[in-house]
Amino acid sequence: MAHSPRLPEQDKRDWLRLIRSTHLGPITFHHILRYYGSAAEAIAHLPDMAARGGAKRKIELADEKIIAAELKALKACGASLLAWGEPGYPLGLMQLEDAPPLLAVKGDPAAVTALPGIAIVGARNASAIGQRFTRDIAAALTQRGFAILSGLARGIDKAAHEGALAAEGQTAAFIGTGIDISFPPENAKLQDEVAERGAVFAEMPAGTPPLAQNFPRRNRLISGASLGVLVVEAALKSGSLITARMAAEQGREVMAVPGSPLDPRCRGSNGLIRDGAALIESVDDILAILAPQQPRPVMPTAVPKTAPAGDDDLGRAHAEIGRLLSPTPVLVDDLVRSSGLPAATVNMVLTEKELAGRVQRHPGGKVSAA
Repeated sequence: MAHSPRLPEQDKRDWLRLIRSTHLGPITFHHILRYYGSAAEAIAHLPDMAARGGAKRKIELADEKIIAAELKALKACGASLLAWGEPGYPLGLMQLEDAPPLLAVKGDPAAVTALPGIAIVGARNASAIGQRFTRDIAAALTQRGFAILSGLARGIDKAAHEGALAAEGQTAAFIGTGIDISFPPENAKLQDEVAERGAVFAEMPAGTPPLAQNFPRRNRLISGASLGVLVVEAALKSGSLITARMAAEQGREVMAVPGSPLDPRCRGSNGLIRDGAALIESVDDILAILAPQQPRPVMPTAVPKTAPAGDDDLGRAHAEIGRLLSPTPVLVDDLVRSSGLPAATVNMVLTEKELAGRVQRHPGGKVSAA
């Protein structure tokens, strides 16, 4: 998979308006865009799509004034929008079904994403030895040509960014707030330094405060942009374990540093090792695991265009997919096989039903009746 030319500004504005509309997430966005070919066309057809899906909820298109305010806020804080496929967009994220169509970014993303990334995450209340180990291994990894990815949280995240910066290496942060928000506040200076010497990415709109429900979404970006995730100190219930689980689901390597069984901060990371994560004691352990996976250049390939189905065809497809769906999650591929319909048509029907509130998506490419 390779990057595409930069998206025209008007197209990017249309993308922003579409993704900020109600009940429309990244997966739905990508299906609609592939089907109609442009966000402007998708916006024009949005009411019809929801109606065909049997709408039981109202789809509200993002107001132009809200989009203008968000773009103004981005400009005010020195950030810009990076579209899926543009130079600098993390190649690893481009492979994900739920990749953000747009990321707000500060800094030089291309300098970071040109290198293979390793995510380092862990406890916010990390021990002194855990933070020292993290700084040292982050520095060593950057000296071997890797970029360090993390989330700018307290503890291990902070130490990972600091280690990379101290070694004059590349580092990127994925934050769970708006790009113009520093959280935690004491990391504001570090966030500025990461943006100045690396890159800071945010999926949430500018001005979004630190809300608990947004951080698991952010974690999938940290893992998805990396070749693998290294966990240094994690309690049994921690966001770091969510990142590790997402990494496994995304096909990334999961690695963990062993810790004392007497330290509650290490029970989660020790549990990862017990469950099959690679045990890491030095940078050489990581290199032995990840060196064979370093990405090779990929030539651009043309994306086949879908010929939109007629209203009658979609109507029949809706009836057939509605008959096959149940409250039990089923693979989309199984729906394609059972219905005998083209995959593009099945995905469009599911998208319309999702917009209408009649379909729910599940991990692993599964859907169910809502």
